[in-house]
Parts: sequence; structure tokens; C-alpha cells
Amino acid sequence: MTAFRLAPAVADAFPDTLIAVVTATGLRGHEPWPDTAAALESLERQFADGVWQPADERDPRVEAWHTAYRSFGTNPRRVRPSVDALGRRLAKKGSLPRINPAVDTYNAVSVRHGLPAGAFDLDHVTGDIDIRHADGTEEFTPLGEPGTIENPKPGEVVYADTSGVLTRHWNHRDAHRTRVTEDSARVAFVLETLHAARDGRILETAADELRELLTGQAGRTAVHYLGAAQPQTTV
Repeated sequence: MTAFRLAPAVADAFPDTLIAVVTATGLRGHEPWPDTAAALESLERQFADGVWQPADERDPRVEAWHTAYRSFGTNPRRVRPSVDALGRRLAKKGSLPRINPAVDTYNAVSVRHGLPAGAFDLDHVTGDIDIRHADGTEEFTPLGEPGTIENPKPGEVVYADTSGVLTRHWNHRDAHRTRVTEDSARVAFVLETLHAARDGRILETAADELRELLTGQAGRTAVHYLGAAQPQTTV
């Protein structure tokens, strides 16, 4: 079992934070995921037809993350929240990346609902996961750069386990160690909002959609929530 904990200092700084943790076990990442493929193609078709466009930094859902990034010393136009970066890629290229079925699934849900999303291979997580401010001594190895070690800046919000940092700048980039691949069988997906009072229903809809897309490709799925009122959940 792995606990996700929202640190008191982060909850105090961002009191309307709500995070959905969608877990899937028995994932079959080497099989086709037709529902995910259809979801991606639908988004790209809607964008091409001009009937839908991804949220950008003018959208309140994304603007809130820009404000949060600035509060802990990150320039969000140089180091963008994940949902902002994905939306910009779609707007520029007309398509979303195809990484692997699990990653493609949360990317589709993220862009569709304008919410940051990420995932951790639970078999490579050590101990529990805390969403907290970095103290500057932690180490982070970026996704795709196994030979690189970075030190998050003090005060930067990170996800971290007992071995190191799992995301930098809250949700800008994931770590290489806990990356999700076709071989990942136990995965925790996260969706986030900083304004639960305004966007909590969007988050719940997105979490349900993500769970539905995963259900046909996993042995078991579940949805958990954490925020200031309930700062810990065990998955």
C-alpha cells in the first residue's frame, strides 16, 4: 500500500487544491487500447474542425497554475505546467504525442478537461508519496534523462517518495525512475485542480472518464481524492 499525503504547508498555500488519484492494477500495456486511440483521434478531429480547442494560459484552469508556479519561483512561460505544454503542442502540430497506451490515456483526459495529469509506476515507488515543498537537497532525474541529476529549488512544490523527487514544479515533469511504460502493471494516475470550488466537478468527471478508459485494460481500478479537508489517501 502507498499513501499519498498533501503536506500542511502546501494545503495552507493552496487551500482549494483537490487531487484525484486513479489507480489501476493488472494493466495490459502491450495490448491495443482502442478506446484511448479513439479518444485521441476525436480530440484531434474536433480541433481540426474548429469546434474545440485546448485550454491555454488565458483559461482560468491553466492561469491558476501559472500563478502557483510564480508563487514558488518558477517562470511558467519557460517551465510550463504539463497541461499547458500539451495544449500548446496540440495547437501547434494538430496532434498529441503517442507514447504508450497508459500515458496516451491520461494525456487525452488531461487535454480534454484542461487539468494537469501524471502517473507513477507504483512498483518503482519507495515508501509513501508526499506533495510538499522541496528543501533543495533532494535529487531528481528527469524522464528520458537517466544520467541527469537535478536539485529542485527550495520552496518548489514537488511529489516525492523516500528515495527522491517524482515530479518537479508540481506537475511540469515526471521522474525517470517511476515513469509509466508498457510493462507497468500497477499505476497511480493523478489529476489536479487548484480551485475545487470552481472546478471540482470537472475534476470528478475527468477522473471518472480516466477510470472508464482504464477499466477495460486493467484487472482493477479505483478513484481516491485528497485535499485540505482530507490530506491523505492510501492506494
